[in-house]
Amino acid sequence: MSPLHYVELSAKLHALVFVLSDTFFPPFHWMTEPLKMSETIYEGFEKMGKKQNKEQVPPAPPPEQQQKSSAGKQPKKSPANGAGQKPAQFKSLEEALKALDVSELQQQLEKSQNLFPENPSVWVKDLAGYLNYKLQAPEMEPTLSNHSYDYPFCVVSKELRSTIKSLLGRCSDTLPDFFDHCIYTMLRELDKPAGEPLHGYRICIQAILLDKPKIATLNLANYLELLRSHQNRPVKCLTIMWALGQAGFSDLSQGLKVWLGIMLPVLGIKTLSSYAIAYLERLLMLHANLTKGFGIMGPKEFFPLLDFAYMPKNALSPSLQEQLRRLYPRLKVLAFGAKPECTLHTYFPSFLSRATPHCPDEMKRELLNSMTECLSLDPQSLGVWRQLYTKHLSQSSLLLDSLFKSWNTLPPKLRKNLQETIQSFKMTNEEMKSSGSSQEVMECNALCSLKMKGRGFPWIRLLLAMMVFAAGFIVHDIRSQGSFKGQYQVGSKEFFPSGCILICGNNTITVLIQYCFSFSWLEKNAPYYYSEAVTTVGPVLEVVWEKTKIVFAFIAEQCSDLILWVKENAPRFVEWVSQVIYHCYRYTTK
Repeated sequence: MSPLHYVELSAKLHALVFVLSDTFFPPFHWMTEPLKMSETIYEGFEKMGKKQNKEQVPPAPPPEQQQKSSAGKQPKKSPANGAGQKPAQFKSLEEALKALDVSELQQQLEKSQNLFPENPSVWVKDLAGYLNYKLQAPEMEPTLSNHSYDYPFCVVSKELRSTIKSLLGRCSDTLPDFFDHCIYTMLRELDKPAGEPLHGYRICIQAILLDKPKIATLNLANYLELLRSHQNRPVKCLTIMWALGQAGFSDLSQGLKVWLGIMLPVLGIKTLSSYAIAYLERLLMLHANLTKGFGIMGPKEFFPLLDFAYMPKNALSPSLQEQLRRLYPRLKVLAFGAKPECTLHTYFPSFLSRATPHCPDEMKRELLNSMTECLSLDPQSLGVWRQLYTKHLSQSSLLLDSLFKSWNTLPPKLRKNLQETIQSFKMTNEEMKSSGSSQEVMECNALCSLKMKGRGFPWIRLLLAMMVFAAGFIVHDIRSQGSFKGQYQVGSKEFFPSGCILICGNNTITVLIQYCFSFSWLEKNAPYYYSEAVTTVGPVLEVVWEKTKIVFAFIAEQCSDLILWVKENAPRFVEWVSQVIYHCYRYTTK
């Protein structure tokens, strides 16, 4: 056969094979068309999550189970299902918590953990979403001021509380993000016209901060910015303040950080000031021991509070100002800290600059007392005062006058140091007078000069006057009798009858003998009885002595004006008495 016949035969065979293959072996379309991927579990959860504030939740049940459920009684729908009937509404949160099925919650959490074993953030978000979905009770005002500080977590059952704590304990690394998620979700719900109640998120926030209060202070700057951006929405602002403030009820230091970082900057806003001060009062009353709050507050935070408490006509109402003034002593203790002897000199300049002659009387009294405390406890305050003296002459004049009025109640060491300080002030005044004196310089110089002369009671003058009076009386008596001997004889006859001197001498000897015996007995027994008395009565006497000092200091402070008046008028009285005695003497000698 020719090659051409072979080609034709080969072509016919190929055509026959193709026809037979189409007839007996139909084409495999799965090999020619690409396989369409079924929807993944994650995509299904992502779609349903859009209906639950973008939370990832377990998927819908399989078709077989749906058919069974449609044939029989329709089961309860969990928040994982985007559709379905809403849970029942309750009259109060307590009723909703009693109706909550904790076992069902645990099952939902187990499903979430099985589906997302390496994503604990999904677990905690499912927890918050489930609780908030099930606890359908009327929403309360955002600060819950009519309830205890730990509401609503305090009404949660032990079983539910244990479930929440157990889950949060396994998700500790994700808790900061979960805390932020709860707050932002609450704010989104508040934007909705008919938003859901926020009880579930509140419970989760309290559960987080109960064990880890420092989480609330990680992003204070961001929350302050968020607070200011919603300044015209008081409900949102109060919700943020409530959520962050929960940290303070388990840790005083974190509560102070929240208050100083979030609430103090908005203290002048009318709609927020009331809650800010109420929270501060509750915080300070809850923590009786203030030592855990030392080191948080400094001069930068303390003096705005001083101004709010004492300056009239500020942004606070009179009632809120009075409420803050009642808290001021405890705030002062927190500001001065554990070692006031090392820190008070940093507060002295601000105290001094505020003590102007025209400031309110109550504020002036507080400033002067605080500056006296600074000078008494921190020796460096005197050096700071010397540096600031020329810049604050009027304030220094007020402080000097206050110190001189309470001079006797000041510690002896402070009085000694003040004498040196006043001497340096006097030299400074002389230099300023030479360059051109002012009224303030003259007032300060007069006060310094008065103290340098001394303002104590003139005991020496009184004794000298008495000695001069006695000497004059004796001289006059001697002259009237002619001699000292005659005066002695006359005096003896008048004042000592016959035998009186002898009897007095015998009695004196007897007293001296008894005194010697008593002294020898005391010398032997006094050490023993003294040690017993110190052991038995010593602690009590120390307490009594401390209380007595406090009482006397209080009396001296209350009677300072009277004491000052006595000091000023006693020399005149002594002089008047001397003149009266002199005139009486002149009258009797005529």
